[in-house]
Amino acid sequence: MKKVFIIGVAGGSGSGKTRLSKNILKEIDNEQVQSISVDSYYKDLLHLTFKERSKNNFDHPNAIDFDLLYNDLKGIINNKTIYIPLYDYKNHTREKNKSKKIKNVKVIILEGILALYDPNIRKLMSMKIFVDTPNDIRLLRRIKRDVNKRARTIESVTEQYNNTVKPMFLKFVKPTKDYADLIVPLGGKHKISIDAIVTNIKKSYI
Repeated sequence: MKKVFIIGVAGGSGSGKTRLSKNILKEIDNEQVQSISVDSYYKDLLHLTFKERSKNNFDHPNAIDFDLLYNDLKGIINNKTIYIPLYDYKNHTREKNKSKKIKNVKVIILEGILALYDPNIRKLMSMKIFVDTPNDIRLLRRIKRDVNKRARTIESVTEQYNNTVKPMFLKFVKPTKDYADLIVPLGGKHKISIDAIVTNIKKSYI
């Protein structure tokens, strides 16, 4: 048995990964169960202009610092205190002098579109989940989120979705569904799936 139970939660943008993670955390309500977003490990583009940063393909695996993510997960497994970077979506940079402290945890929920992409990180996982939500629902959710929370326009969100989000999903994200131990349909409010995951965590690790 691993010292830390790592759960990977993948799926397309707007599929409900974050909602699923939050619902699991809410049901368990234990500080030894924490979540990490793969988005926190976007490579820092501070050296580029804002216009250059905004054109970056954030849905390609090259946008993620998987080496740092792997090293941080290994540190957590080895009971080290880790400081997770925080990402500023509006400016496409890591937030200065801000981080999320992870210490003395038993369960980590790692969520992101590419959570199941890297083979070395997959080997650290005890459970792999794919949230499977139809494309049209995911697009509508993404528009609502990015317009309301990330200061984007509907036109820019739609353009980005067609140019990078959708093709990258088909090329890099959807294939990771094959690695999943559990496929959750229609997003993060699927109660049967949530109950099964929570029961497994509580029975084995809490």
